[in-house]
Amino acid sequence: MLFNFRLGSQAKRLSKGIVAVVLAGALVACSSIYRNHGYVPDEKDLAQLEIGKDTQETAAAKIGRPSTSGLLNGNDWYFVQSRYEERGALEAKEVDRQVVAVYFNDNGKLENIEKWGLERGQIVPLSRRVTESSVRSMGVLRQIFASFGRVSAAQIIK
Repeated sequence: MLFNFRLGSQAKRLSKGIVAVVLAGALVACSSIYRNHGYVPDEKDLAQLEIGKDTQETAAAKIGRPSTSGLLNGNDWYFVQSRYEERGALEAKEVDRQVVAVYFNDNGKLENIEKWGLERGQIVPLSRRVTESSVRSMGVLRQIFASFGRVSAAQIIK
C-alpha cells in the first residue's frame, strides 16, 4: 500500500473527463477519411451518347472534356477517377479506380465507349458499348492504371 491516497470527487470527475477525451481522440484518429480524385461521367450521361452519330464536340457538350486524351492518335478520351482511404497517420491507400475510355474514329465520330475498373490489382472491363476483337489503346489504359500509386508527393517535391 505504497500509494494509498484518495482523490476528491472533483479530481475523479476530471480524471474521467480526461480519459473520455483521450478515448474519443483515439477513435477519431482511427476513423477513415475518403478522398476522390478525377472525374468519370455517370451511366446516365454516357447513355446520352450515340455510337456513330456523336462527334467530339457533341460528346463534350454531353459529358464534358477529359483531362487525358490518347497518346497515339489524339482521338481517344480517358476519364480517370480514383478513391483513396486515409486512416490516421497511415499512408493513403487507393481503394477504387475507374477509367472510361471514349474512342473516336478518324472522322471524329464516336466509335466505342468502355468502362474499366481495378479488381484485385487487375484491369477489368466493367462495360462496353461496342465490342471489338481487340482494344486499340490497351497499352495506354495499362499505363494509366500502372502510373497511379507509384509517385508520392515527396518524389514530386524533390
